[in-house]
Amino acid sequence: MQESVVEASRAFFFDVLLPILEREFPEETAQTAFGVFGYGSEVLGLDDEFSSDHHWGLRINAVMPDALFANRGAQIAQQIIPHLPESYKGYALRAGFSGGTGLSITSLEAYLRTTIGIDRAPQTYAEWLGAPEEDIVHIVNGQIWLDRLGRFSAIRDTLAGYYPEPVRLRRIAHWCRYFSGMGSYALKRANLRQNEYYANITFARSVRWAVQLAFMLEKQYYPYDKWTYAFFRRLPRLYAPLAPLVDESVRLSTPWERKLELLNRMADVLDEFMVLDGIIAAHPRFVESPTSGYRLLEHAYADILHQLPPELRGMTPEWEQVYWEQNHSHYVASLDMATWDSLLNLYPEAEAE
Repeated sequence: MQESVVEASRAFFFDVLLPILEREFPEETAQTAFGVFGYGSEVLGLDDEFSSDHHWGLRINAVMPDALFANRGAQIAQQIIPHLPESYKGYALRAGFSGGTGLSITSLEAYLRTTIGIDRAPQTYAEWLGAPEEDIVHIVNGQIWLDRLGRFSAIRDTLAGYYPEPVRLRRIAHWCRYFSGMGSYALKRANLRQNEYYANITFARSVRWAVQLAFMLEKQYYPYDKWTYAFFRRLPRLYAPLAPLVDESVRLSTPWERKLELLNRMADVLDEFMVLDGIIAAHPRFVESPTSGYRLLEHAYADILHQLPPELRGMTPEWEQVYWEQNHSHYVASLDMATWDSLLNLYPEAEAE
């Protein structure tokens, strides 16, 4: 059986690439961190039969100091090509997205800015809140095989330790506000007004917020949406009570009134764990309003806000991959249209025939 692309990439690095780099570029190699990390299903261990239709092949990710990358990055990428084989362990080296070398080099500072918006580990509450959670995953995931300076590894270790507690609580409060005020409350109103357009939008967002809250209560980062459920299954405490509610709620056959009821029960589960963990104080059971619904988690939102340092109360978290999208726009603009269309598997009908 063929090795996984990550296993083959690691073997390729130590068997073929590292000896070349240490012979031709010893000083640069000593300042560079190598491994498989960043974006892609294979880095998360979740690749399947559909994963290989784009950006697929041997990959070694490498990050080096910005000045070194500016002066030597392109030269290294080009000068190793004559020393490389056409394929390794059944994987064509010319496939993938690394320019036919298996090696994808970038600036460490640029990589960090692309993911979390700053070029080092967060140091302040504002910097922690400004780092999109799903992009922190792209720093701490995967494997590091060689990092003699230890700089990138130290940043990974800092981020892997999870948010400072006041920041975690601020994020929990924000998600409680959105789940309750812009989720279950909004779905209640959409149902009363028979507004199925808005019901679809607010319901999908609500389920997303509920699952993401489960990750925060477990002190685990959630990945981007495509892989969230796969990681949700691994949560040690909250998957079991939430999964039946989530699974029934997202079925197309589940009526709108039942979907709303299931959101309310998700709120009960999340509230119960917040009380259990001492995040909020114990409270009486509340009843649902016939017009406003069950805004339970906005009670938690206020309780948490009252506990936070004053400087954190008005801060709101970044919660989408804004820095990655900025970088992606520059990347796409650098490609010609034919190359971009081929990456999308878009081909003219005449060629497809």
